[in-house]
Amino acid sequence: MKIGLYFGTFNPIHVGHLIIANHLAEHSDLDQIWMVVTPHNPHKQKSTLLDDYQRLYMVNLATEAYPKIKASDVEFKLPQPNFTVNTLVHLNEKHPQHEFCLIMGQDNLNALHKWKNYEYIMAHHEIYVYPRLHSGTVDAQFVNHPKIHMVNAPVVELSSTLIRDSIKNKKNVRPLVPEQVWEYLERNNFYRS
Repeated sequence: MKIGLYFGTFNPIHVGHLIIANHLAEHSDLDQIWMVVTPHNPHKQKSTLLDDYQRLYMVNLATEAYPKIKASDVEFKLPQPNFTVNTLVHLNEKHPQHEFCLIMGQDNLNALHKWKNYEYIMAHHEIYVYPRLHSGTVDAQFVNHPKIHMVNAPVVELSSTLIRDSIKNKKNVRPLVPEQVWEYLERNNFYRS
């Protein structure tokens, strides 16, 4: 099976994440999309980041109606701080029957050369890149690269930061997050202060 790994803090997951994940699940050769919840980095200020398992729970709520999209806590079990290359090595060892690919926005692609062991990642894993506004042109080394697939996905400029700030300022974010996630946020008064 060919699995696309979509990494994020998902703090909270929102409809933009689902639009991208579902587009790739339905309009690419990927069989499944795993939404990999990035754990809290113990060396960084926690600020507004919800607990790892609360964010995983929200991703599970958001994806339960999408059979090709699954929540993943794979990084919760890895030593911190973690790097994407370590996650890929771990998954390849644990699931040798699957082929793992990365999903990222064009803004992240332009910074890929700064990632730990990015040459290894590019040599061994395909990368599916969705468009982002204001991400500039694609770096020359990535243009026409055989492992990089530019995906004509919808451009969704929506951020978890906007959602958290809106909740804090008592704005209605209901259309921006899946219904079950909205109910969970409301019930628990998350991001209010």
